[in-house]
Amino acid sequence: MQFHRRFLLAAAILSTVMLSGCGGGGGSDGSNSTAPASAAPASSPTAASASQPAPPAPPPDNTVAQSTTPNVQPIRVSKLVTNTRNILMTSVTVCVPGTDDCQIIDNIQVDTGSQGLRILASALAPLALPAVTTSDGSNAAQCTVFGSGYTWGAVRTADIKLAGHVARATSIQAIADPAVPAAAADCTKSGLPMLSVDRLRSNGILGVGPFSADCGGACASAALPRWYYACASGNCTASTLPVVQQVTNPVARFPADNNGVLIELPAVPDGGASSVAGTMTFGIGSQSNNLLGDATVLKGSALSGFVSTNFDGSTFSTSFIDSGSNGLFFPSKDLKTCGFWYCPPSPTSLTATLRSASGVTRDVSFAVSTSTTLFASGNNAFSNLAGPVGNYFDWGLPFFYGRRVFTAFEGRVTPAGKGPYYAF
Repeated sequence: MQFHRRFLLAAAILSTVMLSGCGGGGGSDGSNSTAPASAAPASSPTAASASQPAPPAPPPDNTVAQSTTPNVQPIRVSKLVTNTRNILMTSVTVCVPGTDDCQIIDNIQVDTGSQGLRILASALAPLALPAVTTSDGSNAAQCTVFGSGYTWGAVRTADIKLAGHVARATSIQAIADPAVPAAAADCTKSGLPMLSVDRLRSNGILGVGPFSADCGGACASAALPRWYYACASGNCTASTLPVVQQVTNPVARFPADNNGVLIELPAVPDGGASSVAGTMTFGIGSQSNNLLGDATVLKGSALSGFVSTNFDGSTFSTSFIDSGSNGLFFPSKDLKTCGFWYCPPSPTSLTATLRSASGVTRDVSFAVSTSTTLFASGNNAFSNLAGPVGNYFDWGLPFFYGRRVFTAFEGRVTPAGKGPYYAF
């Protein structure tokens, strides 16, 4: 069965202020721009003279620390055992913090629409990852709401290795972890449980969206439903959790190349492709392989990361570029539907205009083909697969084919200023 998923879409409109109004899961911008303390003894203060050089000017907002660390992660779209199409996958190495006790976990979905690494506990076995605990000493659990359901599991700490980088001691969600009780009642009201490979369509989700932690200051200051829980005596109740312990975008915790990601996938034919191989490059403007070049930069809302899309006479202020959705999803008065997907009588060419929070615009041409024909082809990668939704525009994985798509993180310095933004 094909599916569409947008992280917290069921609650995103209500909770974008919670997501990022309190720092977007942030606090420090993590740019490592603070100068080290001098090892020389401090001299007594003296009056400045004309012969003394002026103090250096502070670096501008677009000065990015350079890196030589290998920063290219292979990604792919190929056939899955669930026969779900357009799922972007990679492999992740997870280690017990500070050790060489590691495991390579394959079939992890790459998702620019969420923050943090979430892996089935069964795929993590036999790693003994430390549990994150709440203020009362009980195990922390998390409910994560997506457009198509929810994940539930313990919060644990791991070293996460991607390309040449390591995100050390980073909180992750271990989905369906037996160390915590069954999902809290308010979590189970959030749609279908995605607690197995069949339901999740993968072994896990690597969220590399435009924020750092998945909730931020709101969850640190208030016990919010459908976020973090304290699990004691066989019962889980909503709980606060400090930002530093929340499930975090691991790229944001790299020591370098940590201000965003670049996803590059080749174009695919109108009839689709059996498989596609591409790259996810870490950092923006930090190495020669992640330069913005002539990409159009679309600044996102500081609260939500959203941009807007003008399409078919309407403006959708809730718009996002999301590799974790396996189609383009938008409302249409004209396109015929077949179940969850559009199926016009013949391939249809369309145009929309994306607009940033700062007023920059970019026209995008795209096509929608008959879903039943695409699925019957047996191919797995499609640039023209689309379906209907409510009052928003989700530029899912089809948008990425044939493009260089950047996602810049909130508060991080890039050559185009601080994120959040998309660029392509």
